[in-house]
Amino acid sequence: MTTLEDFHDDLIQTTLSIADSRGLLNSQAFFEYVCEELSSTGELSVNYSEADIRILKGRNPVEAYGYDFDDERGVLSILTHEFFQEDQIQTLTLDAIDKKIKRLKNFLIRCMDGFFKELEETSPAYSMAYQIYCRFKDKEINKVKFFLLTDGQISKNFKGKKLDEIDGISDLELRIVDVDYLFKNYSSKNVDTTFAVDVKIPYLKIPSDSQVYTSYLTYLSGDQLFEIYDQYGKRLLEQNVRTFLQFKGSVNKGIRNTISGAPSNFFAFNNGITATASRILIEDDHIVKLFDFQIVNGGQTTSSIYAAKKKEGLDVSQVSVQMKLSVIEAGEEHSEFVSRVAEYANTQNKVNKSDFFSNSPFHKDMKKYSSHTWVNPINGSQKKTRWYYERVRGEFLNEQIYLSKSKQKQFLLENPKNQLIDKTFLAKSESSWLQKPHIVSRGAQYCFSDFATYISELLEKNNLAITEKYFQDAVSKIILFRTIERMISNSDWYTGGYRAQTVTYTISYLAHYIADSKQNFNFKIIWDEQAVDNDLFEEIEKIAKRIHFEIIKPPTGYSNISQWCKKEGCWTQIKDLKIDLNVPKRFYKNQEEVKYEKRQEKSLKKVDSIIEIQTFIFELPKDQWKQIFNYCSKVENRKGISSFAFTALSKFSNTEGYFPTENQCVELYKIYKRVVEEERLILK
Repeated sequence: MTTLEDFHDDLIQTTLSIADSRGLLNSQAFFEYVCEELSSTGELSVNYSEADIRILKGRNPVEAYGYDFDDERGVLSILTHEFFQEDQIQTLTLDAIDKKIKRLKNFLIRCMDGFFKELEETSPAYSMAYQIYCRFKDKEINKVKFFLLTDGQISKNFKGKKLDEIDGISDLELRIVDVDYLFKNYSSKNVDTTFAVDVKIPYLKIPSDSQVYTSYLTYLSGDQLFEIYDQYGKRLLEQNVRTFLQFKGSVNKGIRNTISGAPSNFFAFNNGITATASRILIEDDHIVKLFDFQIVNGGQTTSSIYAAKKKEGLDVSQVSVQMKLSVIEAGEEHSEFVSRVAEYANTQNKVNKSDFFSNSPFHKDMKKYSSHTWVNPINGSQKKTRWYYERVRGEFLNEQIYLSKSKQKQFLLENPKNQLIDKTFLAKSESSWLQKPHIVSRGAQYCFSDFATYISELLEKNNLAITEKYFQDAVSKIILFRTIERMISNSDWYTGGYRAQTVTYTISYLAHYIADSKQNFNFKIIWDEQAVDNDLFEEIEKIAKRIHFEIIKPPTGYSNISQWCKKEGCWTQIKDLKIDLNVPKRFYKNQEEVKYEKRQEKSLKKVDSIIEIQTFIFELPKDQWKQIFNYCSKVENRKGISSFAFTALSKFSNTEGYFPTENQCVELYKIYKRVVEEERLILK
């Protein structure tokens, strides 16, 4: 079992590895890592922005490293950090907390007074200060949350801190995200387990023999749902559903009409919500507390009721929203089961399968090639290494938990930390090459959702698309992405802001340039060398420099550079640039070469797939195949199974020594997938 100390050590090593491989300061890498965690749990939106301002001289020092604004609830978040970077877990003292909060408050007060006028217009700090000023002047800020992020541990003497009103804003909250919070988040696989929702609702317990969950039927009033969402926001929504919805605060027309015209009919007209919790507290025949509460279906209903009251002032007190609640034990499988509930609860709605990407075969293929594909020794090393694909954050650490010291050392030699593939970073590098820099600029979570849609559609058209070559090219794009990040950080022309946007637009421009030349890029050179060679490096730097100075001077009407980079119009403008390039010819491949490689790769993968299927068929115990046969023998369960497939099932289940053909194995595998994974037949 992973301890807090193990996790802290891994956090530090991960941060240092990210900083080194991508050319970031250690504190920058830590800040980005934690912000992605907060975005994944819904504490920050996908639109959070990094910006760095520190003015520590004078009577009223200021400090901030980023901000976020939740348009729907009017919540402004301003962030700072205290990164100790020590081997042992440090204590975040009361004095340190006071100092950081004072600096954040001073920053907010100065922003309200027009602080942006004192800052360089092309800097991210200017954009942050200007956006806060505008939100304040337009009276859009209902609440302010001050975030303090740290790899330390909050002092045991800290009992919370009440913050005084600032310029008419009385709802102020301090949120300290320390190593304990991050460890809990890691342990629960990206589900925020740090809050419990207070309610008082009647319930009907549903009889069940399940050892995994207990189900209840209940309801929430419109006011209760409003108050819960107002307090916790998107932290309530299961991650896949939250990413899919990408709320804009609009009210669904049908829901709005029911609320305004016939609120008492809402219960009958609306499907309600499906939710999960890890446990509940019951008093006087009512549920009074929901722990780790997650709405897995009904996010649009929740958001629409909230917007109806918040934005339009409609009375929601007469609205009743039915709720199906599953209380799932918070063990090892909690997160996976929650995601599965979310997937099946949403199958009746227009939710793309890609929104539940965690179960995609893409991950299986990437993991397989990650395990089997070795990198040739480089830089004089005699040891081959691998790029480790981490489907779930923390998987890399989990794999080392039960290893001896010598085995752990061997694992890290074969899977070095700087060759860890994070799936959200993969989405950024892939989407950049797919010429979607405006999508990448919208944030990691948004980009990942878009990439999931792309991959899901690709796999629907061609389930042999993810090959070993795809894996190697994907790694090469990550190397390219990181190289450009380091290049920009070390360049004398770099102005100090909007590095992330410069990187993604640079890669997209290179991809566009290659495609415009009717050629394909030869990633094999980067894969073989595990680096970008000097000739290509020089051409890429030409692109990066030109693009950087283009994006920091947006057209009239776009004062916010970050927001301009999220527009497709920005990409249209950038790809029309005429940059004189001389990409070495060895990096080009013609269409015939590409077609030949694809045919070869698909042939190899098809052979691999058949072998895997045959292995699975013969490894599944014969008595379980008999259970599947008995289930399919019933007429009502045989729909969709061909006579050829059923005959194969009958012979294999009931005849000793029978060996099915390749085609029969494929049909048997389809039957297994259907009755066991889709129809939930439990094998004993």
